[in-house]
Amino acid sequence: MNNASHIGHTGLTARQMVTTVVLCLLFLLLEQVMVGVNAMHLLCVVAFAALFLSRPTTRRLAIALLPFIVFAVTYDWMRLYPNYMVNPIDTRDIHDAELSLFGIIDEGAAVTPNEFFNHHHAPAADLLAGFFYLCWVPVPILFGLWLWLKRDCKTYVHFSLVFLFVNWLGFCGYYLHPTAPPWYVMQFGFEPILSTPGNTAGLARFDELVGIPVFTTIYGGNANIFAAVPSLHAAYMLIATVYAAISRQKWTMTAVFAFITVGIWWTAVYSGHHYIIDVLLGILTAFVGILLFEKALMRIPLFHKFIDRFADSI
Repeated sequence: MNNASHIGHTGLTARQMVTTVVLCLLFLLLEQVMVGVNAMHLLCVVAFAALFLSRPTTRRLAIALLPFIVFAVTYDWMRLYPNYMVNPIDTRDIHDAELSLFGIIDEGAAVTPNEFFNHHHAPAADLLAGFFYLCWVPVPILFGLWLWLKRDCKTYVHFSLVFLFVNWLGFCGYYLHPTAPPWYVMQFGFEPILSTPGNTAGLARFDELVGIPVFTTIYGGNANIFAAVPSLHAAYMLIATVYAAISRQKWTMTAVFAFITVGIWWTAVYSGHHYIIDVLLGILTAFVGILLFEKALMRIPLFHKFIDRFADSI
């Protein structure tokens, strides 16, 4: 096909451009049928189409972002068949296990760390917790973009696909063992109420301090509140830290990532969003995902070839 058949500087033929637009519209139609289209869905599809159709450089970026897009779509579509329709919800056992393993004596009674922090918190800690939790998805995505901009495409592909793979492992955990978060037990007790909406829990104190409903907006669209095990909050920055170390980024970046990672682990418990058990299982999920990807999947010739082609395409 000669260059004249391509439109402007896009590097695409008219047929390819039309096909791209049609596929985007079909995705929106499928999204509407499955879970309903909202403004965020429209914004993401328009942004992807704009990147893909503009020019070769932005098209490579659009392709590079596909693992994160698939992650978002997968999470969104879990609303189609909630995990509590597969297995019973654990509200009491996880609480009792946390109390047994990590209980704290407060005013003469044994309480979980979440319950302790619910009564013992401070504005400075609330601010710090909010800043840590604002990092759990944006920083890994920005790290991925940094790798892509540096043209370290091999590391980027490994990092982004491990990010997606760990999410899928975590989603499996959600369905195997639906679990109520600590804030739910503190507010509603041990009886599952399926219509309960998402909740900011201790992060509401951050919203009050800054005067902006940051976490109220984020958790208002929670696809399923009974999905606390494993804590993927605990996994994301850990994955970024591991790949920062593997790719030999500046030690300052790796150190900052490690600091944020530990801060997120602390915030998960401090804010009442996760038990320590959830956090530990999230850490385990991250390491299992990394090891399975690097030591098992990468030894499959067809998968290895796919990784190489993906890296070349971006």
